[in-house]
Amino acid sequence: MFSPLSILVVTALSSVLSILALISLRPHAIPGVTRWIWANLIAVISLTLVSTQSMSPAWLGIVVSNQLLAATVLRVFGGCNEFFDVRVGPTQRAVGWTMWLGVLAGIVYYTYVVPDMPARVVIVSAFHGACDLAIAGRVMLSRPPERPAYNYMFVAGAAALGAVGNTVRGAIYAVAPPSQISLLQPGPIQIAFLALGILVLPTLSIGLVMMAHDRLAQRLERLARFDDLTGALSRKALLQTATDRLARAAQSGHREYVVVVDIDHFKSVNDRYGHAAGDDVLRHFASIVKARIRDGDEFGRIGGEEFCLVCRADEIADVTALIERLRVTVATTPCGVPGGGVLHYTFSAGIAAWDGHETLASAMARADARLYAAKVAGRNRVKAPEEDALV
Repeated sequence: MFSPLSILVVTALSSVLSILALISLRPHAIPGVTRWIWANLIAVISLTLVSTQSMSPAWLGIVVSNQLLAATVLRVFGGCNEFFDVRVGPTQRAVGWTMWLGVLAGIVYYTYVVPDMPARVVIVSAFHGACDLAIAGRVMLSRPPERPAYNYMFVAGAAALGAVGNTVRGAIYAVAPPSQISLLQPGPIQIAFLALGILVLPTLSIGLVMMAHDRLAQRLERLARFDDLTGALSRKALLQTATDRLARAAQSGHREYVVVVDIDHFKSVNDRYGHAAGDDVLRHFASIVKARIRDGDEFGRIGGEEFCLVCRADEIADVTALIERLRVTVATTPCGVPGGGVLHYTFSAGIAAWDGHETLASAMARADARLYAAKVAGRNRVKAPEEDALV
């Protein structure tokens, strides 16, 4: 048969397992994880003190244990704010710790001045209910819409359940408290509320581990999809995305264009200024392009200093004008390099109009041929299809 003590033991063991799972995520530097580890560690200490309540002095088994458990939910909430990169100001932090001190004052008062266990339960339940509700609200308001919802809904649901359980528990103890002299005294109501209230923590911890794993998966997906240096699409992601785009365009009849771009004399930049400066140039170039293309355009790095842009336009002149504007902007915008210096660089580009049925590789080959023609013609220029006769 379940007893309050057995529930406390199971909860403490669950927190230990949560600590081990969260520690495995620490090397990945996921925001909030360290706070959640400390929350579970504090919870284990608190639950251990609660379980020895009948053998410990009141200041340890009641006051300290409850304050540690209250600190636990504050740490969980703080970890959620950190995880979602929510900046909490001094005023908000002061409110949380003022409530925590209010709980301390209430527990001390109803333990030593006017001994009243139901009153302590009401105070503690109100605090935990408010914190659980804040956790649920933070997760629901801040969860990334592009990620699978299950992990976040699990955490929000567990926190909401804890808020409801603590609210009902506090209301019962305020209106018609059960006849008991100790929180560890066996009884169906006490066991039910302990199970609902205390077991919220390990359930939350499971959800927090799930959220952390989702963040890790998001990072891995981003690494696979985006070039780590420039933030442009990776070669693999660009080829896949552009291939799918052309397949859709074949059905809709949209006109698509492929542009291959290469930074001029890039080797000399590395030789003269160092590879760190070369990296700065690549980042600088990508930032200019990403800031000036449309949301629907696909821009990626296909190798070294070579990039590719796939875009839609009504006429080749529109694409040529876009690339010319980019060429002028790049040529006239200095790039900072290590040591405080600046350098200017240019790029050459070749444009191919997709014919409506050819493969992406074929269109890229024609754009690449025009890029080569631009290099031969003196670099810092754009070659478009209507210039074929001049190549």
